[in-house]
Amino acid sequence: MKPLGLYVHFPFCIKKCHYCDFLSFEKISYEIIADYCNAVIKEIEKRKQDLNDYTVDTIFLGGGTPSLIPEESLEKIIVSIYNNFHIANDIEFTIESNPKTLSKEKLDFFLSSGINRISMGVQALDDTLLNFIGRVHSVQDFYKNYYEAREAGFRNINTDLIFAIPNQSMKKWQDTMEGIIELKPEHISFYSLKYEEGTPFYERYSSGEWTENDEEDRNMYWHAVNKLRRKGYIHYEISNAAVPGYECRHNLKYWSMEEYLGIGLGAHSYLRNLRFSNERDLNKYIQNANNMEDNRIWIYQNKIKDDISEFIFTGLRKRKGICLNDFNERFKGSIEQFFPKEIDNLLSGNWIEIKENQMMLTDRGVDVSNSIMSKFIIL
Repeated sequence: MKPLGLYVHFPFCIKKCHYCDFLSFEKISYEIIADYCNAVIKEIEKRKQDLNDYTVDTIFLGGGTPSLIPEESLEKIIVSIYNNFHIANDIEFTIESNPKTLSKEKLDFFLSSGINRISMGVQALDDTLLNFIGRVHSVQDFYKNYYEAREAGFRNINTDLIFAIPNQSMKKWQDTMEGIIELKPEHISFYSLKYEEGTPFYERYSSGEWTENDEEDRNMYWHAVNKLRRKGYIHYEISNAAVPGYECRHNLKYWSMEEYLGIGLGAHSYLRNLRFSNERDLNKYIQNANNMEDNRIWIYQNKIKDDISEFIFTGLRKRKGICLNDFNERFKGSIEQFFPKEIDNLLSGNWIEIKENQMMLTDRGVDVSNSIMSKFIIL
């Protein structure tokens, strides 16, 4: 049995944040949410026949805000997953959540349903900033839900943070990092704010009202990294750190080019060397599922050049980088054979390093990681 990650997308939120370009909707009726969840179950049943030789060892309920979904609908989806797929005994089962959408009763339900990891969208420990970026929760809401999750029995909690927000001083970022680390979550994700097209923040950025401050962004990033390292966290991926043994197994599949299946609106998959993605129109997705039609709108058969490039630039997101022996075995040749000039230039410029048969970004290379990864794209 081959291992597989399963992702299920729930595209619903109380309110869309000002920076968010994820496929999600606000102010959706519970009737539509129920229809969507039934459509998800039908897609799960449809995919069953493709997965007889796989064991699902990670499940990730993402969004949107999965913790908004009524317990009755969520329970039906979880039961369907267990009824239709082979599930590993040591499953890592994550649900994304936002403070103010959780309660003690809901957290108890999650645990009783087999969910053993919860990710909380905190973003900042500053009410002024939370209001500024469009969050619906307060700092106090987060603390209340965090302690409730611990009391319920969660022993694997992630907190999501954002830095380089307009009007966010270094002091505010330091206070957020200090406050989160004091809570001792097993995993901490920290992302630089990006101005994505179609968002209210992008409009203000594109109008010239705001500008990006790369120096401030990097100072905040490295403050977080160094603080986490001193407190015993492993900085295992560019934007993620964990207590040893609590690295996110599901997300590591994406960064290690392992197989995963995406269920739900707009979900992406990588399965049997095929990349495919689902319908992005909510009504069409529900209608197609009800009619037992294929909801995939894009299918691509990876070529060897795609595999090589993806193996490198996803793997370089991990701080330990990529194993050169794995590369040689998978592609029947060394990475230096495929990219001789690129490797020489990056090594001489101290952008990457090779040690103990691993090729990884240096700290200097992390700051320009996107431009480095682009050098490994084979056209």
